Amino acid sequence: MTDRAVRVLLADDQELIRTALSMVMADLDDVEVVGEAASGGEAVRLTDQLAPDVVVMDIRMPEMDGIEATRRISAAGSAARVVVLTTFDDDDYVYGALRAGASGFLVKDMALDDIIGAVRIVAAGDALIAPAVTRRLIHDFASRPEPARARRELKGITDREREVLTLVGSGLSNTEIAAELCISVATAKTYLTRLFTKLDARDRVQLVITAYEAGLVSVG
Repeated sequence: MTDRAVRVLLADDQELIRTALSMVMADLDDVEVVGEAASGGEAVRLTDQLAPDVVVMDIRMPEMDGIEATRRISAAGSAARVVVLTTFDDDDYVYGALRAGASGFLVKDMALDDIIGAVRIVAAGDALIAPAVTRRLIHDFASRPEPARARRELKGITDREREVLTLVGSGLSNTEIAAELCISVATAKTYLTRLFTKLDARDRVQLVITAYEAGLVSVG
């Protein structure tokens, strides 16, 4: 990211939520709301037209839900990073949203300052979900009964990269990975960069999902 303001698209069918977020962000120098969408289809169209840095995407919307909208934005090769907006009590969909290409998730009852902070984190190129929350997320959603999925094959990565991926999937931070493998933090970051490229992962959250799908970590 440069010094310019983070360009944000708000996608939610509830006008009150869009208005509240837009009003708070209007007072910030480093965040700019460039558009609002009331449906998933509109979010896809506006992402293509406006090229936002971050799309704050509700899951339950008319015309097209947030998961399908996220999938289409990712498939189109957009540089926009998507964070899904959800509630803990209605979402069996967060795992699907992450698989579709989302960089993390926001909870609707979060403080507005925390939501803005999350937008900044994602815009900077990092995953939204902290390691401790990653562990809980994978456990809560991946352990729910679902149709059996074929285990993902990992091709083209080294044994050391596989070790690093396993530790990422277990929720370890870069510092913890470095300590576990007796390497420097800079070296740990280098391995992560290689994994992003080789596994076509946009961020750390997608590496966690990959580790789970490959059977390197379990939800127990």
